[in-house]
Order: sequence, then structure tokens, then C-alpha cells
Amino acid sequence: MSWRRKLLVPLAALTLALSAPAGAGAATSSAAPTADGALTASAATDFGAPGPYATAVEVGAVTTLYYPRDIAESDRRHPVIVWGNGTFAFPVVYRDLLLHWAGQGFIVAAANTPQSNPGISMRAGIDMLTRRNADPDSIFRNHVDLENIGASGHSQGGAAAIVVGSDPRIDTILPIQPGPLANINSAHAPALLLAGQKDSIVFPFLVKAFYDAADHIPALYGEVRGADHFTVVGDPGPFAAPTTAWFRAHLMGDQEARAQFFGPGCGICTDTATWSDIRRNDLALSIPAAAP
Repeated sequence: MSWRRKLLVPLAALTLALSAPAGAGAATSSAAPTADGALTASAATDFGAPGPYATAVEVGAVTTLYYPRDIAESDRRHPVIVWGNGTFAFPVVYRDLLLHWAGQGFIVAAANTPQSNPGISMRAGIDMLTRRNADPDSIFRNHVDLENIGASGHSQGGAAAIVVGSDPRIDTILPIQPGPLANINSAHAPALLLAGQKDSIVFPFLVKAFYDAADHIPALYGEVRGADHFTVVGDPGPFAAPTTAWFRAHLMGDQEARAQFFGPGCGICTDTATWSDIRRNDLALSIPAAAP
């Protein structure tokens, strides 16, 4: 049975189970936006904890948006994450992770397609937010940070994140257990490639192959200890903190988050409870823990 067919039954069941409306309650966090829109964090920030923003969801024909609920009154522009689903899945399957990112201050544009590999719908999310940012009648007017855009996705959507990594508007990619139909040589932005130690659909060696080929960009490989292919579905568990930290580092200028990945004492390098394997290529190793 192919990896696509293996996804069908469990993801269909989870779609029904997770289709309840999203909550929009505010949560507290140690992070706060500065005047220039960057996030600063107190010592020992828990990047897996809820962020400071209450959240909202807008379901459209092509794109579902997860975003800070009071964005119309925001005093800053919010970075964007475009998302691709696994085969036969829809954004609601990944609702908890996407809302977590929205609570951290990101606008998440999730493609409403169960066949995301070409990346067309993910790019459409950027186009739509570009229009909404310029629309005087939109709540997103002048609140979308189009200079800071990341791409992520799971399984087939992880491959789509690699595909979209060739788009000059993308600043970083974070493929989660990406399927094989992508060419990382076309990606131009730093990459964090995540695998599951016990994934029997997208085996870790397949994700390592992308990492090994990514010698032209700063690339990291992280293998989540004990994770199977569906650990990220529903409650994202161990995937919440590192994905949040990666996007905060690259799209928000969060220096503590940056130190999780770069420098000789990087946070993920010593966290053997979360990671069964961590690798950083030469270009990633050359990046200092603190921005110049």
C-alpha cells in the first residue's frame, strides 16, 4: 500500500473528530511584541506554550486563515506561514498546530486542498493576503508582514513546502515528514526538515535524503524521538515548540528562538529527550547564535 493510501483512513476519521469550531480565548505568554514588530522573550521561554494572542479562523474557498483575532487593532504587521496538508487531509486536521502559530502572532494561510504537492494553493494564500493587506475594507489592511513569509506542511504538504521554497517571497521552509515528490535543490531559503523516529510512512532516511541534498542552503535535520507519522495531527505535541521557535527566529527576529538552532550550544543540540537525531550542515553551522 502506498504512503498516500495509508493516510486516507486515519486522516478522514481525524477530520471528523477535529471539525468542532476553534476556540478564541486569549492566553498568556512570556513573549511580547516590540515597537518594530519583533518578539522578545524572557529566559527559558517555552515555545510550546500558548502565545499572547486570541485567535480566529476564516474559512474561504481556497484558503483557511488562522490569525490573531484582534488583528484590525494590532499595532504591528504579522508574519505569514503558508501551510500544505497531507494527502486526503484538510486544514482542520492540523487545527491545533495552526491555531498555536496564530496565537504566537502569525497569520497562517492553509491551503484547502488534500492534494497540495504542486504548491499552487499555498502560493494562492500569499496572493490573497497581498490583496487583503492593500484592501481598505479588510481587517488585514496594513497588518500583514509580506516581507517575512515561511512555508510548512505535513507529508505531501511537507513536499509542497519544499516546492514553494523556490518562490522568492519565501524566507524559510519547515517541511514536516515530507513526501518524496519535491526537489530541494530549487529551494533558496533556510530549511528545518523534521522526521519522526518511528514514522513507517515517510521513513526518516527519506527526510535525511532531502537534508543531504540541501548543501546550498542552511539546513537542519531533526528527528523527533518516538514520533510516528500522525504525532503532529491533532495535538501537535513535540512538534509545537520547535516549529514555533524556528518561525519566530526567522520571521520575527526572536534571538532566544534563534539560539535554539544556531551556535555551538544550540538548544535542540542538547535536548536528547525531544530529539533522537539532530544534524546541521556546514552553512547552518556557520550561522552564529546571535544576530550581528
